[in-house]
Amino acid sequence: MSNTISDISVKTINGQDKVLSEYAGKVLLIVNVASYCGYTGQYSGLEKLNQKYKDAGLRVLGFPCNDFGAQEPGSNEEIVQFCDRNYGVTFDLFDKVSAKGGDKHPLYARLTSSVEPKGDVSWNFEKFIIAKNGEIVARFKSVTTPDSPELISIIEQELAK
Repeated sequence: MSNTISDISVKTINGQDKVLSEYAGKVLLIVNVASYCGYTGQYSGLEKLNQKYKDAGLRVLGFPCNDFGAQEPGSNEEIVQFCDRNYGVTFDLFDKVSAKGGDKHPLYARLTSSVEPKGDVSWNFEKFIIAKNGEIVARFKSVTTPDSPELISIIEQELAK
């Protein structure tokens, strides 16, 4: 199985098809997000990362997910309104996906089988860092905040390459 995500197709939150190869040359931070989670406040930190590193080539990609405690029940429109109103989110949001189970999105099938710790996403706000060439390079559990030194260190290393 490939360790890159470049060939995977996703839908934007507005319903447009997008192939992840369109992000070639950018470092990606992919996060499964939810509006009603104990970690929802991480939207603020994700937006700060987006603002700080966007010009250097970082793209934060948020994938709403209702797999964990039904904490993302809203429609795409409601999710966009929530993110804008509460966190001023300007990073890219996508159509709601499943990050685990029988209907796991191909993106999450690839992400969860490519880097340690392998296995299903266990909660909202897990983070995956993708190199400029589309290779999956790191995974962080939900408790790792967007401002954590270990996360920022890998983002900065990848941006410098």
